[in-house]
Amino acid sequence: MDKKIVIIPTYNEIENVERIVRAVLALPGGYEVLIIDDASPDGTADAVRALQTEFPERLHLLCRSGKLGLGTAYLGGFRWALERGYDYIFEMDADFSHNPEDLPRLEAACAQGADLAVGSRYCDGISVVNWPIGRILISYFASVYVRKILGVRLFDSTAGFVCYTRKVLQTIDLDAICMKGYGFQIEMKYTALKLGFTLKEVPVIFVNRKEGSSKMSGSIFGEAFWGVIGLRFRKVSAARSASAPDRR
Repeated sequence: MDKKIVIIPTYNEIENVERIVRAVLALPGGYEVLIIDDASPDGTADAVRALQTEFPERLHLLCRSGKLGLGTAYLGGFRWALERGYDYIFEMDADFSHNPEDLPRLEAACAQGADLAVGSRYCDGISVVNWPIGRILISYFASVYVRKILGVRLFDSTAGFVCYTRKVLQTIDLDAICMKGYGFQIEMKYTALKLGFTLKEVPVIFVNRKEGSSKMSGSIFGEAFWGVIGLRFRKVSAARSASAPDRR
């Protein structure tokens, strides 16, 4: 059976972390979970440690010294997963904005030939529940902006619900990924496409969090805006230890 790991970064997710872990581990297919916690003062990491006694082989925890950025959390998780031989590596939020029951759909898209699959809010209309209209417009038009500037056919470039096949993360030079906030999501997808990988957008319904608080900020949007312009002029190369696939 393929090895599958769902990476979930956390900061102050005590209201959600046990429920999201149980929801993922209850799915058929042998999913495992890696929580990457940025020194949450609310006891998120302690809650995960308590759960590890119940799921010692399937629940993993990495603790960091503070809020170091979403992108660096995922990059650390990717390296951790590659070192341990996982075949499918997922990104997912802790707050149930991403439905755990959609994980098999993302996996299926990769099993059927995609190199990475994206849980997309915008590839089939706008599928967002309980977000303020202003937030929807910012998110939607951010992807329009990315399509115009970078010339890629990608309807939800900032999506954080993703399944990567191992070969994608082995090929991308993770040390060259620059953006730390939500621009990281754009940079990873764009890099994969430039390296010749195929991306499949899978329509999902995104539901705004009910518990806890959002981690979005104006600086995150600023980094993404200017970072996309920088991507337009950056040369993308594969990691030295891997070869990029032929372009399709």
